[in-house]
Amino acid sequence: MIEKRNFYINGSWVAPKNSKEIEVINPATEKSCAVISLGGKEDINDAVLAAKDAFKTWGFTSKEERLSLLEVFYALYKKRWNDITDAIIKEMGAPKDFASKLQTGTGASHTKSFIRYLKEFEFEKPLGDHAKNQRIIYEPKGVCALITPWNWPINQVTLKVIPALASGCTMILKPSELAPLSAMIIAELIDEAKFPKGVFNLVNGDGATTGDALTSHPDVNMISFTGSTRAGALISQNAAKDFKRLSLELGGKGANIIFKDADTEAIERGAFRCFRNSGQSCNAPTRMLVEQSIYDESIERLRKYASKFKVDDPNKNGEHIGPVISETQFNRIQGLIQKGIDEGAKLVAGGIGKPDGLKDGYYVKPTVFADVNNEMEIARTEIFGPVLSVIPFENEEEAIKIANDTDYGLTNYIQTQDTEKVKRVARKLRSGMVDVNGAGIAVDAPFGGFKHSGIGREAGKEGLLEFLEVKSVGGWN
Repeated sequence: MIEKRNFYINGSWVAPKNSKEIEVINPATEKSCAVISLGGKEDINDAVLAAKDAFKTWGFTSKEERLSLLEVFYALYKKRWNDITDAIIKEMGAPKDFASKLQTGTGASHTKSFIRYLKEFEFEKPLGDHAKNQRIIYEPKGVCALITPWNWPINQVTLKVIPALASGCTMILKPSELAPLSAMIIAELIDEAKFPKGVFNLVNGDGATTGDALTSHPDVNMISFTGSTRAGALISQNAAKDFKRLSLELGGKGANIIFKDADTEAIERGAFRCFRNSGQSCNAPTRMLVEQSIYDESIERLRKYASKFKVDDPNKNGEHIGPVISETQFNRIQGLIQKGIDEGAKLVAGGIGKPDGLKDGYYVKPTVFADVNNEMEIARTEIFGPVLSVIPFENEEEAIKIANDTDYGLTNYIQTQDTEKVKRVARKLRSGMVDVNGAGIAVDAPFGGFKHSGIGREAGKEGLLEFLEVKSVGGWN
């Protein structure tokens, strides 16, 4: 049993003020793998005051000082690669190869990317030749509350912690209590890199108590949250009370538009992207829109592909998916699969229950529904499991209409060899990102969405700007 009861506050690992413990459950075994403490208001207050005090100096450090420390952190991160990977396998069930290459890998990629953007960034510059005595200054927003999810734990931690450090902000990180172990390694690395005490603080806890105390604290200047749209709305209410700056990366229900001239791998690639990470990605293409003339053929291909798609122990090597995060999530997914059946969608592959041979663990069958219409709950709800809904369309205009008919607007996908069609459709899709023909979204491209998918952008230069205020100074000579 891994014991991680302490919090990292003001440069030290400290015991909680009022001990309340929970077990971290390994979703592959349904057994406890660690014990952590849940922070209360007193713990949050200590962390916020430490961050507030540290900001007095850290907020005015030079870019060179921050770069030097981040480069030390990056070197240490690479040395702990296997430890981070092992933590992710245990805490959220990501298979070994996927956990190493993509889960741990994205953390390294984002860190390296932010270091590059920090080197290039001008924190002070003239407005322009027309106003040479006008100065634009970018300053850190202050004390930041960073709240991260369980589905891409290190990816989201580095998307928040690294630009916050780079900008000169101080922070309190509250990782998901379901998957806190990898984030605690990040705290160890920050300590080893010798960032000044109080700059980074970590308090574990739940949303109702710890998260609420953090997001409502009067000395927090900014909240950066990744998670459900429901939780994002509640956090927004806390932020509005005293005009905290806010960045939200929330849910999605991406449409993957398969035109009849799509490449030969588009159908299977779309299903793979839906099922990957056990469907636990906000940007997953969970609605596959297929042009009517290739619809029947596509459904048969999906049936064969999903029926053979591997689900297995995350400790094994290979390109398979592991369990979903928890019993609660497993039961929710099962209920939505049953809802799809009840609504009259055609079950093509998968369905209720666990895959054969997997008795223990929260494993879900890769599931495909055909003949879905966009009014069904499975087409409108973010299921967050390996469940694909297939919807037919007649023409380009109908495809765009169906794709945009959702509360969400994170990532949409287009599959066609017609470059002019790509440009037309991409411009009309109401989403923060559009992935064409499996090209993917670059590590430093702005990540974020429209509508209920959130506010603000993460990654690259835009991700750095999220943590900066802009000041105009006239008469600067």
